[in-house]
Amino acid sequence: MLKLTVGLLTAAALALLLDWYAPSTPAPLSVGHRRRHRPPEPVPGAEAANLLWVVQVSDIHISRFRDPKRASDLEKFCSETIDIIQPELVLATGDLTDAKTRDKLGSEQVEAEWKTYQSILKRSRVMEKTKWIDIKGNHDSFNIPHLDSVHNYYRKYSAWRKDGSFHYIHTTPFGNYSFICVDATLSPGPKRPYNFFGILNMNQMKELSLMATESLKSNHTIWFGHFPTSTIISPAPGIRTLMSSATAYLCGHLHTMGGLMPALHSQHHGGTLELELGDWMDNRRYRLFAFDHDLLSFADLNFEEWPVVLITNPKSFLYSSSVHEPLDKILYSTHIRILAFSPSVIISIKVYIDEVHLGNAHQVSGPLYVLKWSPQNYREGFHHIDVTVQDASGRISTRSHIFAMEENLSLRFAFWPSVILLADHYVLARVLFGLIVLTQIALLVTFRYLQKPVLKVKPGLLTLTSYSLHVFSKTNAFYYSILALNLYTILGPWFVGELVDGQMGACFSFGLFVGGTFLQGSLTFVVGILQMIFFNLPLMAYLCWCLLLRCQGHSFCSHFHHVRRLVAVVVHLAMVLLLAWQVYSCYFLQRTYGTLAFFLSPMRTWLVALTSALIYKTWTLKSPELRTYIVEMKNCQS
Repeated sequence: MLKLTVGLLTAAALALLLDWYAPSTPAPLSVGHRRRHRPPEPVPGAEAANLLWVVQVSDIHISRFRDPKRASDLEKFCSETIDIIQPELVLATGDLTDAKTRDKLGSEQVEAEWKTYQSILKRSRVMEKTKWIDIKGNHDSFNIPHLDSVHNYYRKYSAWRKDGSFHYIHTTPFGNYSFICVDATLSPGPKRPYNFFGILNMNQMKELSLMATESLKSNHTIWFGHFPTSTIISPAPGIRTLMSSATAYLCGHLHTMGGLMPALHSQHHGGTLELELGDWMDNRRYRLFAFDHDLLSFADLNFEEWPVVLITNPKSFLYSSSVHEPLDKILYSTHIRILAFSPSVIISIKVYIDEVHLGNAHQVSGPLYVLKWSPQNYREGFHHIDVTVQDASGRISTRSHIFAMEENLSLRFAFWPSVILLADHYVLARVLFGLIVLTQIALLVTFRYLQKPVLKVKPGLLTLTSYSLHVFSKTNAFYYSILALNLYTILGPWFVGELVDGQMGACFSFGLFVGGTFLQGSLTFVVGILQMIFFNLPLMAYLCWCLLLRCQGHSFCSHFHHVRRLVAVVVHLAMVLLLAWQVYSCYFLQRTYGTLAFFLSPMRTWLVALTSALIYKTWTLKSPELRTYIVEMKNCQS
């Protein structure tokens, strides 16, 4: 019965997680419901009208020290790719420069990187060809004491040059399109790694709320920023609620998670799409998206892969939102519509639906190709459209997706991308960090005041583990040292140093104090979790193991002859590696925040000294209590 109950509760929890973190696409309006109204006008047809396309690029990371091809490829992108695609707008969503030192440990604004970026824009004359809007990322804010600093090179060398969030309205003959920038970069901007999360204060939220209200007059609203919403700390009602009237939120920052997540896409519960774009830095990714008769379509692309293909009608069902888009236009449309771009002439565009060849699309104007179709034939169930494009150079590209026009159908976004984009990671990290610390403290206090069991028979592994915890917790030197360490991990400053050059600051688990400003904790909780899991907890386990060996009558040298040598070597080696990691973190601290931070670091430098002292004491401790434990253990073994 217990197993059945646990199984049912587990299944229910998984169902809730899937429902929350793998949202399904809101179903389009039913065919029957549409027929009670006049057909929407205009609908996607054979005319090259009501069509707007835009390009996004993110995480460029122009670097003085690494991969010079990032810059040369970006110049080629601006001078050739943009010439071919000819978007009306380009959004560069942050991390324009790398801002890391040669050894990759330090961080600072490098003016030469910004000059390279600006020279690319000027030489390619891209700002004369299109509207180029570039915004800041966390790397563009490294080590900047305030926005008016001479080191805020974004103001001097970028195309946009204005700090803060803003609302840009793009006007077309068929309506206005709003683009709202979310600037959640930190000010002051600490050195890496403690500005991985963005923060919005109440005043910034009010500004964004006003922009959201203004944008309601536009055909569509696109929000864009550097940080995914899962890495933005914002006060109530929260950033996702503010952007609920938007069709999509475009961002970057996560770099495909090191290649593990090549497509990070999901949808808010209100229907707003959240579309993270892979980086330019290593993957040379960019995005083409289009509004065709107010239906949003997009494709994430690789630089220099041609032809570029985007199916705008019928649009993908997974990325549809009946709340924000006139999806009934698909049912009344007369033509399949495709955008195709290539340096060479497009010679063939073959269209297949459900593996049936419908015909070849023909060019209407510019990159728009159309093929007449009868959408009524596909009004039930899911259908699969494939478009294969070939250019005169023999290059072939295929684009496909699932579409549907029936209600009561749904497709779910992948679970892990949804978790990465929709979970509030700073909240999860805060809770997990607190639970881990409190668990270790509770373990210490519980065994401190529990009565130690009397060993009567040869003890097993569980009994020995419990016994070692009793010995550890009832020995004042170890109990108070580890208890103080855990309390300090939560409450005390981890280090004091120059979080920004010229400005002293202090790092706590709950946030940073720098330049008279408090920045809420975010990545600090993640660092705290790593500290607990990979050092504090293993240290306590190692000390318990060493004390147990002492209770069994062994010294440091003798225990190698009486305990399995392989086990002893592995345990000691693991502790040496963890201590080496702690020593390296001291070196990282010195390289990142200066020599003062190295010496004023209780959680790094001082902890190395404390650990060494505690390990030494386990093997040299001589106390009446320890002699009692040794006698008890010998009597039990005999």
